[in-house]
Amino acid sequence: MAASTGKAACERARLENVTVHTIRHSSAVAMVSNGVTLEKVAQYLAHSNVAITCQTYARFAPDHLQDAAEILDFTQVRQVR
Repeated sequence: MAASTGKAACERARLENVTVHTIRHSSAVAMVSNGVTLEKVAQYLAHSNVAITCQTYARFAPDHLQDAAEILDFTQVRQVR
């Protein structure tokens, strides 16, 4: 979508202080926050590399690092005296 087309669409929808980029970003955050994989979001956004998507949106994925955190069992750590 050309920038001018996107701007016109936002104006027709009477969206103030909103750009197509804002809508695109909000959509990606909503997808990731609701469990859509980062790989699928990258594909949806047509990112050339999944790393771009991860850098931008991984923090919105509630379970993104959960499996890594579960490996660490800090209740078993003993105090050093």
